[in-house]
Amino acid sequence: MELQGKVALVTGAVQGIGKAIAEILLKNGAKVSLLDINVPTGEVTKAAFEQIYGAENILFLPCDVTSENQLKDCFCKTLEKFQRLDIVCNNAGISDRENWEKCLSVNLVSVIKGTYLGIQHMSKETGGKGGVIVNIASMAGLIPFYLDPVYAASKYGVVGFTTSLSLTCLEKHGVRLQVLCPGFVDTPLLRGLKSEKASEQKEWFKKMVARFGLQTTSQIAEGFLQLVMDHTRNGSLLKASETGKLEYEDLPALVLPENPKST
Repeated sequence: MELQGKVALVTGAVQGIGKAIAEILLKNGAKVSLLDINVPTGEVTKAAFEQIYGAENILFLPCDVTSENQLKDCFCKTLEKFQRLDIVCNNAGISDRENWEKCLSVNLVSVIKGTYLGIQHMSKETGGKGGVIVNIASMAGLIPFYLDPVYAASKYGVVGFTTSLSLTCLEKHGVRLQVLCPGFVDTPLLRGLKSEKASEQKEWFKKMVARFGLQTTSQIAEGFLQLVMDHTRNGSLLKASETGKLEYEDLPALVLPENPKST
């Protein structure tokens, strides 16, 4: 997919991985709608991007992704401004062990809602031009994650949902679904995990970082760009498990029923 003139919507877009993804899209000629609950940081990021890439290419929309009405409204406002939608990145995510239901709502439920909204607006069945959706999961969605089991559950859910829906979405709607699984990335979320007080947790964290490496947000954005640009892939799971290393995970071969709609 050539990105010049394409329109992307990114959640959790004003810092960390989301900001890096938004910027790599802008650098490659796309227009980007930035969704984030953090309004002060959003305004700063918007102003910085406008100076480099032009105000006509950027839209910042305050959004709590756990609110279905807000999420729907942001999709509509994106289409109103840019008149099309080609790329959706469901990136917003948190770690919250005290309020684990919120963790699931942000990390999994909002990803499902954002995916269905993206399909709704890009589907060739409803007059769209097709497109691609990249959902951001985590290596914690592939291996046990001692520090936050509910966070792991949410990311396992993203992997399962995305790869499962991809089996029929491209043929029916013209929309490719991909999932990106970063390892440890230098973000505010990671710094929160590093501040664990228990010595045994700190030791485990150090061992995991030593095993999987510590990546930059720009390296994750490169993986995202790879998934978006390669139109030959659908339902791909791309791991960013070591510093600078991107590797596709082979999914089990599956046999679809002859008539999936009847199941």
